[in-house]
Amino acid sequence: MIEVEGLHKLYGDFPAVQGLSFRVGAGEVLGLIGPNGAGKTTTIRSIAGIIIPSGGQIRIAGHDLAKDPVGAKTELAFIPDEPHLFEYLTVEEHLRFVGRLYGVTGISARIPGLLEEMDLGDKRGALPGELSRGMKQKLAIACGLLHEPKALLLDEPLTGLDPVGIRRMKSTIMRRAAGGTAVILSSHLLHLVEEICTRLLVLQHGRVVAFGTMAEIIASRPGLRTRSLEDVFLALIGQEEATDA
Repeated sequence: MIEVEGLHKLYGDFPAVQGLSFRVGAGEVLGLIGPNGAGKTTTIRSIAGIIIPSGGQIRIAGHDLAKDPVGAKTELAFIPDEPHLFEYLTVEEHLRFVGRLYGVTGISARIPGLLEEMDLGDKRGALPGELSRGMKQKLAIACGLLHEPKALLLDEPLTGLDPVGIRRMKSTIMRRAAGGTAVILSSHLLHLVEEICTRLLVLQHGRVVAFGTMAEIIASRPGLRTRSLEDVFLALIGQEEATDA
């Protein structure tokens, strides 16, 4: 479970995020969307413990991130859009290293399944320099999933993936959610968000524009009619008229 209450983040005098509160329960997939500069990356990096908020409270699986950062971070995985790998560790060595960091038991039994899931079975001995951009992203995802986190934070996870990789990643996200993981997915690919997310959080200028299921968001705004998430999103952020001509 991920709980955020009154999250604020200031960069100097600039409020990147203002009074953000929401909850993601076990098995939910929250789509975090908004235009560039809306505060999505600040929000997700604050939840990951990379950015220190200016105010508010964040709890991961019951652990207060400020008071118990190790406990909170042990229960989460953050997968950014740009993978950060060790140049001289092979694919398998990356997984074994991460496994030791998290105290994962039975690591030898877990690695083959993850490599198969990420379509990296024939690359276990390869160094990052031998991998394509998409394969590096798959390795970063595998490392994040190795300790079976209760909270999964994904920032543009499909960057660099081919159509087969995209399909596998969608299945991976839905499989983890079905197993009880709380997932936050930040992406500009609105068709992906619409397909797999159970609820939406729309940000603009660091504030919540809408929060809920698609049906709830549409029902709460009489001017919005049933249409695609792209249409609803553009209407919410004021890039088109909310009603049909």
